[in-house]
Amino acid sequence: MRRARMIAIVGMVVSGLLAALKLTIGWMAHSNALRADGFESAADVLASGLVYVGLTLAEIPADDDHPYGHGRIETLTGLLLGFLLMTAGGLIAWHGVVGASDVLTAPEPYAVWPLVISILVKFALMAVKYRQGKKLGSSSLKADAANDGIDMLSGAVALVALGLTLRYPDRFLRADHYGAFAVGLIIMVTSVRVIHEASLQLMDTMPDDESMHSIRRVALSVPNAKGVEKCFARKTGLRYHVDLHLEVDGNITVHQSHEIAQQVRIKIQSELPWVADVLVHVEPFPG
Repeated sequence: MRRARMIAIVGMVVSGLLAALKLTIGWMAHSNALRADGFESAADVLASGLVYVGLTLAEIPADDDHPYGHGRIETLTGLLLGFLLMTAGGLIAWHGVVGASDVLTAPEPYAVWPLVISILVKFALMAVKYRQGKKLGSSSLKADAANDGIDMLSGAVALVALGLTLRYPDRFLRADHYGAFAVGLIIMVTSVRVIHEASLQLMDTMPDDESMHSIRRVALSVPNAKGVEKCFARKTGLRYHVDLHLEVDGNITVHQSHEIAQQVRIKIQSELPWVADVLVHVEPFPG
């Protein structure tokens, strides 16, 4: 978790520097596509800040009112980030269309360089955040990685649009503005995916079949565990809470069945680090 928060802080600093560079050069070079990409990077600063806050609050220990902990705050952060991207994309697209009719001159050629730098830096950030987000099971960190990926794609679109305007100013004078519109649309499409993923977690969507199979496999590897009747899992932040109905010999004592259940719980937690806790309900094996 500490590593995830550190990555979020680095993302904030880098995105802030890129936003300042692109907005300044975009204003000096009269490039709307570059300014649009700069505003997108500025939104990244807020996005990374939300991720940092979510990851920090998600670490608050469980209490009487929140027996499953506060991990859902991290999921809510991912949802909020999706709506933030939707709003930012809509504003950028609208500004790109509205301002297209006022274009009289082509931007300055040096507007290209901030976009090239941004694409390279964002590619590195995206790779690091996605790898760590997948490792930790963090929806907000993966959403932030997707945001960096879209920033890289939007930078590429802005670069192409700006290049067309610079190369063919007579035919594609407004391409720079239309590039800003395309950047906004890309951001909006990405926001839908981020919102969808966070919503699935809030609805207690089960993990993939392979993960569920691994829970059953580990449970049945414990001696005297006869079968698994039911197995459910729901994500609460970075990890899952599992409800498992374990079948044991109906003729053994309550104490013996409790010991088997404890062994199952401990083994699942030790072999599957993405599982936070296991609630085991013991039932008699029908055979």
